[in-house]
Amino acid sequence: MTVLVVGSVALDSVETPFGKAEDVLGGSGTFFSASASHFAPVQLVGVVGSDYPVDKLAPLRQRGVDLAGLEKADGESFRWRGRYRHDLNSAETLETRLGVFSHFRPKIPEQFRTAPFVFLANIDPRLQLDVLNQVEKPKLVACDTMNFWIESRRSDLLALLDRVDLITLNDGEARQLTEETNLVKAARWIMKRGPRHVIIKKGEHGAFMFTERSVFFAPAYPLEHVFDPTGAGDSFAGGFMGYLARTGRIDDDNMRRAVVYGSAMGSFAVERFSIERLLEIGTSEIRQRLTEFRRLVAFEEELPD
Repeated sequence: MTVLVVGSVALDSVETPFGKAEDVLGGSGTFFSASASHFAPVQLVGVVGSDYPVDKLAPLRQRGVDLAGLEKADGESFRWRGRYRHDLNSAETLETRLGVFSHFRPKIPEQFRTAPFVFLANIDPRLQLDVLNQVEKPKLVACDTMNFWIESRRSDLLALLDRVDLITLNDGEARQLTEETNLVKAARWIMKRGPRHVIIKKGEHGAFMFTERSVFFAPAYPLEHVFDPTGAGDSFAGGFMGYLARTGRIDDDNMRRAVVYGSAMGSFAVERFSIERLLEIGTSEIRQRLTEFRRLVAFEEELPD
């Protein structure tokens, strides 16, 4: 089954304690596609400017990412410049130039509209709602958001929640949206407004998935070196949605497995700048990391007499 993703396709300039990268491939749609394409065909909708090196997307096309929905507009591409200091959990944004992305109005190609799995990456919730008006009865719709939209487009975001099956957001965003300090209460607040599943990401401390009847936790993979955290959340979403699309099932057990796949793909993304590591790995590396994840949480139950 295919996954449709609507998000940003950008050029990033990133500085970390381990090096610098200038004008490398970035954006939520790009990271998601690089991750999800390991598991299922991906349909990408976004916009780039006349300065964008489209030829650098060739590895994604070769991996089954359909770029028919990638619009090319006159002007500058979306560019982000950021810096991470030794606390790699948060980026310092040095510059954001939206360029043609500021006028982006998603146009879903006819052949994309029947995608069974839809991921609305971090864009204006009004645009996310517009996408939902263009697709036809998807099996599962998931969305992402950020603090800017929570503050500036709250009513639109609440309207979006009523139309999605799942939302991913980090712990700070969950608290901001719900005004609840406790994440369990925050998840329940969100589920009352529509989504049946809520995934709250806690960076290097893993991710929780909440449903009406259960809570599931997947740890973050304990990496010795984290090179560049940019795109980790979108890579998580790509692994999660890609696995669901590959299996075609959205029962509780499969959703839990998908969280672990997402965590594994997020751990790969941070090992290089941009999508470099996601393009390097193959099936054997993914299987090995999943095996290591299983060992992280496996234990033999032995109750005292």
